[in-house]
Amino acid sequence: MNLLFIAIGLLLLIFGGDWLLKAAVGFSLRLQIPKIIIGMTVVSFATSAPELIVSLKSALQGHSDLALGNVIGSNIANLGLVLGITLLLSTIKIQRSFYVTDWPMMMLSSFFLFGFLLDDNKLEAYEGLILFGLLLGFLIYLLKFQKVAVIDEMPEDDEELELWKAVTYMSIGGIALWGGSELLIHGAVGMAEKFNIGQRIIGITIVSVGTSIPELSASIIAVLKKEKAISLGNLIGSNVFNILAVLGLTSMVTPITVIDMGLIHNDIYWMLAIALSILPLSFLTFRRSGMQLGKMQGVLLLGTYIVFIYRMVQ
Repeated sequence: MNLLFIAIGLLLLIFGGDWLLKAAVGFSLRLQIPKIIIGMTVVSFATSAPELIVSLKSALQGHSDLALGNVIGSNIANLGLVLGITLLLSTIKIQRSFYVTDWPMMMLSSFFLFGFLLDDNKLEAYEGLILFGLLLGFLIYLLKFQKVAVIDEMPEDDEELELWKAVTYMSIGGIALWGGSELLIHGAVGMAEKFNIGQRIIGITIVSVGTSIPELSASIIAVLKKEKAISLGNLIGSNVFNILAVLGLTSMVTPITVIDMGLIHNDIYWMLAIALSILPLSFLTFRRSGMQLGKMQGVLLLGTYIVFIYRMVQ
């Protein structure tokens, strides 16, 4: 039964990612908003929904390590696993917004989380309010000031959807991603519990990879359809949303207390290191058209993630 849940969950996630991408492109054309912003708002909100649901449910049930491990593990998986695999399939050109807003905001969010947890091993309600306030400020800045157009490599494939169609695609895609993630996590956790694995390990590995599959499916589909701006914006935006929205909202509802100190003494350092590495990696490959991330960076990121998982299961 657990294997069936995993299989159905994966199918829902794949189709959900496709529908969500259609909605994102449709909105970007109708509203004349750069696709990088759509990727960091509409797509990121929907693909971060599984993390929010899992973390909130876990925290309310007293499983704080699962709630926190899910977010930290997902952020590591988004850059190490998802971006790594995406780059093995195709290169991604670096937009100016990556250096000006996207990467700095991801690091600011990460260091805020690190500071709050290092202080007393807990995320209090007021700290969650600060995190969520940062998110609102970031979104207002994006929508008001970041108007740089994103180059579309295949504009003839773009389709300006009618408003009701775009909303329908977004709704169905979001529901499919949520339902698929729930089934996948239920099946994966059910199998893992047979081996008596701790909550932190389950959250960092199985659950975080499960909730990162929406990002993986959306990013791969984006690359295959040449909507690479959405692919990169989606991943960075999801990491920002995971910290500011998922942990922010969850800790506002109920405080998150660290039980397994490995989350602070080990896991969060991996999250910070991989996030920091994206900046220097972006300077390794230069073309006339500008900086880009390619297969070499993909191998490095994926290799780092494999080492991380190997150390976790030892």
